[in-house]
Amino acid sequence: MRVLVLGSGGREHALAWKLAQSPRLSRLVCAPGNPGTALVGENRPVVPERPDAVLALAREVQADLVVVGPEAPLVAGVADALRAAGVAVFGPGAAAARLEGSKAFAKEVMTASGVRTAAGRAFNSAADAEAWARARGSVVVKADGLAAGKGVIVAHGADEAVEAVRSLSALGEAGRTLVLEEVLEGEEVSVIALCDGERHVLLPPAQDHKRLLDGDRGPNTGGMGAYCPAPVLDAAALRRVGDEVITPVLRTMARRGSPFRGALYAGLMLTRQGPAVLEFNARFGDPEAQVLALQVGEDLLPWLDACARGGLEPRPLFVLPGCSVGVVLASAGYPGKPTAAVPISGADRIGGSCQVFHAGTALRDGTLLTAGGRVLTVCARGPSLAEARANAYGAVSRISFEGMQYRRDIGARGLGAAQA
Repeated sequence: MRVLVLGSGGREHALAWKLAQSPRLSRLVCAPGNPGTALVGENRPVVPERPDAVLALAREVQADLVVVGPEAPLVAGVADALRAAGVAVFGPGAAAARLEGSKAFAKEVMTASGVRTAAGRAFNSAADAEAWARARGSVVVKADGLAAGKGVIVAHGADEAVEAVRSLSALGEAGRTLVLEEVLEGEEVSVIALCDGERHVLLPPAQDHKRLLDGDRGPNTGGMGAYCPAPVLDAAALRRVGDEVITPVLRTMARRGSPFRGALYAGLMLTRQGPAVLEFNARFGDPEAQVLALQVGEDLLPWLDACARGGLEPRPLFVLPGCSVGVVLASAGYPGKPTAAVPISGADRIGGSCQVFHAGTALRDGTLLTAGGRVLTVCARGPSLAEARANAYGAVSRISFEGMQYRRDIGARGLGAAQA
């Protein structure tokens, strides 16, 4: 099969790396890709959010399957353009991608589907949102539109809540509508389901680490690391998520004429009353995709192709024993204004149980340079979470660039949960 992977981040490198192992693959094209994807396939320039450009490239490379990595092309209707032209695509159409593209729409779908979620309201007026926030004190403030993983602020107290409303309102179109919710207490966990519009298969639960600094301190980021499987969600609880969250939402979207074909990501809070959905994403997580790529124990290509064509097999995906841990290495200044064009050393010398996935990198005259906020995700497997963490951080110690920042506690919560 000829496969086109759309995107240029660590998630896309991980997907390309996994798909490149498939015996069914005859050609792998990544667009626009990065220096990491160039190691497993061929990179081609494209603007991922332009449906006409993506369709032209898919036709040029005679793609049998297009795998859309990021959310912005999905919301822009890239999958719709491809399907209309007869090209199989892993990724939902724009109407279904609104589950991520609009927090207010996602809340409405959850309510219609009977899915547990936080109580809250959507506001088109910042003044009304400020008044509601001030009256309630601690709230979660969300920008309705896409904000690159940085459109959510958990505010503790009225002053913080009002400041959060003002901050997210300043995002422009993404913050034109705000969703304010009650603060839920519990452990967060990510569950991603491969969906064909009707059926789904669940991937192992993962835990992301959103805050910049150890101990979940500092500003929110796009994600500073992840590990899987997360022991806070056992097999029975994972099945419950499939039955009570994924299946009802798939039915609602299909009933509305917008079947969801792709990766449905449920960000969950494990409350005392059970799992509650914090948000939906319409694609693989980043950095969750990186650790999941190491943990999946069989050929991923036929699964993605079956989702695209509506023919998912009614069986579980084989998952390797043990654990996977991924640590994000970020540039100085991230998540604000990251420094760029800083030489990176050691990334090409990592092997064994470890894998380095590129995100914000560039290759210039044979030198690997930083070119974004999140630069690399260093991943490793191990027979236990402790050993996977040791392997990952051992690999991190062999990579360096000026201003490199990373968390040193990725997966630490999982160690406590596993021992509890």
